[in-house]
Amino acid sequence: MTNPIDTPTAVRHGEELDTRRLRDWFAEQAPELDGEITVEQFPSGHSNLTYLLQIDGNEYVLRRPPFGAEKIAKGHDMSREWRILSALDGHFDAIPRPIAYCDDPEVIGASFYVMERVRGVILRSNNPDVSGLTEGSMRGLSEAFVDTLAAIHDIDYEACGLGDFGRPEGYVERQIKGWTKRYHRARTDDIPAMEEAARWLAANMPEEVGASVIHNDFKYDNFVLNPDDLTRVEAVLDWEMATIGDPLMDLGTSLAYWVEPDDPTVFHALDFGPTALAGNYTRRQLVERYCDKAGLPPENIVFYYVYGLFKVAVIGQQIYFRFTEGDTDDPRFAMLIHAVRALAERATVAIENQSISP
Repeated sequence: MTNPIDTPTAVRHGEELDTRRLRDWFAEQAPELDGEITVEQFPSGHSNLTYLLQIDGNEYVLRRPPFGAEKIAKGHDMSREWRILSALDGHFDAIPRPIAYCDDPEVIGASFYVMERVRGVILRSNNPDVSGLTEGSMRGLSEAFVDTLAAIHDIDYEACGLGDFGRPEGYVERQIKGWTKRYHRARTDDIPAMEEAARWLAANMPEEVGASVIHNDFKYDNFVLNPDDLTRVEAVLDWEMATIGDPLMDLGTSLAYWVEPDDPTVFHALDFGPTALAGNYTRRQLVERYCDKAGLPPENIVFYYVYGLFKVAVIGQQIYFRFTEGDTDDPRFAMLIHAVRALAERATVAIENQSISP
């Protein structure tokens, strides 16, 4: 049985694209995209907005920042995502082909880029309506998850032109300071566990293990999977936070999204993906396979896990802040403050127990 391809729906109210201006820009700057444009929107995701463009029978994907994101613009830099996709094109197979970039906000109200559409299955929930999610396929997908992350970290970033893309020296310290500042800028509620996690991270930073291309949002719902073989990753999406830095920080973010069956009920409600289904690796197994593949030590893994929890909580806080400011009325965002609290509380437990297990 072939699984259904990830499907877009009607564009949400207030997030429409100006197709007339878009077509004029295409005609001048990207002639291969010239033609009548039909627009739909991929409904999930909490960050940059993603649209399906149908032009003369061909399918493309357009990415732009969310409305109101200028208040936290660094997290929605289209030029960053465009540059890394362009650099990795030809050096890493599991990405969509980048096609065109526009930095003129007059066209659709913000910078944007266009890439090819990779058709496939995206596991967008913790209980997706997808056949074939057996214990064996989830084990195979877990292995592909780790192997793909290790392959990204093994890319020669100098050879693909990303030698000046990030500042790997001092990366860990900058991330802790940076995410703490972002949290305070977007803070709405008093959450002592968030403040405690920030203090603990600042006091317990390990030595950096090296530098590599890191995705920074590596999780199941950023995979496009082969419809006939759910263990095969066709493309990795959402490179908006990618940079050059410590690869274990990337692993820590992935661990924060990885919910196990025995984790608190609230974590299962966060809908990070079907990581709790039978057959999936545990977080500990992920770490063991990754460190074996990458040749990196598993020490200090609690630090990286707590960092991931804190970072994901801050991302949720930033989105919730935009909701409270009226920059979006998406009803999904109203409950994100509860996710922030849950992630912070999990960080407290991990620190107290010095463990990444439930």
